[in-house]
Amino acid sequence: MDMLWFNMSNQSCNNPENLKTYQHHIYAVVYSVILAPGLLGNVLALWVFRIYIRETKKAVMFMMNLAVADLLQVLSLPLRIYYYLNDTWPFGLPLCMFCFYLKYVNMYASIYFLVCISVRRCELTIHPLRYNSSKQKGDWLVCGLGWLLVCLCCLPFPLLRTPVYGMDSNDSHCFAELPLRNISSPAAWSLLITAELLGFIIPLILVITCACKTAGSLKKVTEGAVPDRGEKRRALKMVLSCAVVFLVCFAPYHVTMPMDFLVKAKTLSNCSFIDFIQRIHPVTLCLASLNCSLDPLMYYFTTNEFWRRLSKTEIPENMMFTRRLSCITGGEDLDDD
Repeated sequence: MDMLWFNMSNQSCNNPENLKTYQHHIYAVVYSVILAPGLLGNVLALWVFRIYIRETKKAVMFMMNLAVADLLQVLSLPLRIYYYLNDTWPFGLPLCMFCFYLKYVNMYASIYFLVCISVRRCELTIHPLRYNSSKQKGDWLVCGLGWLLVCLCCLPFPLLRTPVYGMDSNDSHCFAELPLRNISSPAAWSLLITAELLGFIIPLILVITCACKTAGSLKKVTEGAVPDRGEKRRALKMVLSCAVVFLVCFAPYHVTMPMDFLVKAKTLSNCSFIDFIQRIHPVTLCLASLNCSLDPLMYYFTTNEFWRRLSKTEIPENMMFTRRLSCITGGEDLDDD
């Protein structure tokens, strides 16, 4: 069987060191910019969602898991920034592979939970009576299965990398500088098509469909539908925000990924096009990390209760009111505006 050997750059077309310097500068700058807002925004989001976890009816469970995925990515950024600034990785191969793995886990977990949020908000807008508090356990199951699926499907990313150094070696390459293993052409294309189909195309169709259905619900009154148009508009705002984050952060990467694959497979001969792909692909990879900072903004501007409960006076009052109502109702789950 014909085997393909993937190299990190097509050395016949450009200077590998010049390309490496460019890529390291891009990564270092972008990751430094998103580190602080990503960390603060997602920690704050988890704090708010943890206090008001009873609001699972409005996809808070999925937003909480999305914030966890973003926070995991953010926590690995300082090590990445160190590497790209110093061009050395002194932390050992296992941590390198783990940080490399987290990048893709965050990307596809974010895609998964953005789809879950969109579907839930669309479902509640069109068929609110189908949801009841007993579905909270179902949400936990959906989240757990999602994490398991994402973690398993992302394993090929680190497993296909060939370690070029040992724990005691002076060679300290990491991330994109790790070469790919020998892999057959059919197997490589199968992995690529699967990643594009399950990780991008199907989720994109679902998110856009939810946005169209939610927008359509504003124009007609369906039996059992949400009667409050303001509530429908808030739901539409949330679904549209999920679509915007999806398109801005993940669409560019999945457009350039197949072309980057062709470059690494050395199947292209146009040096200008190869150089363009090698320079634009790191930018799209950085956009995929930008969702760590955009997701908290989405929570703030599209979730009515999120920003209102950030005020110091509002949180204690709401907590006391919730406790009193819980005592009156016997501890039943409460639905907020």
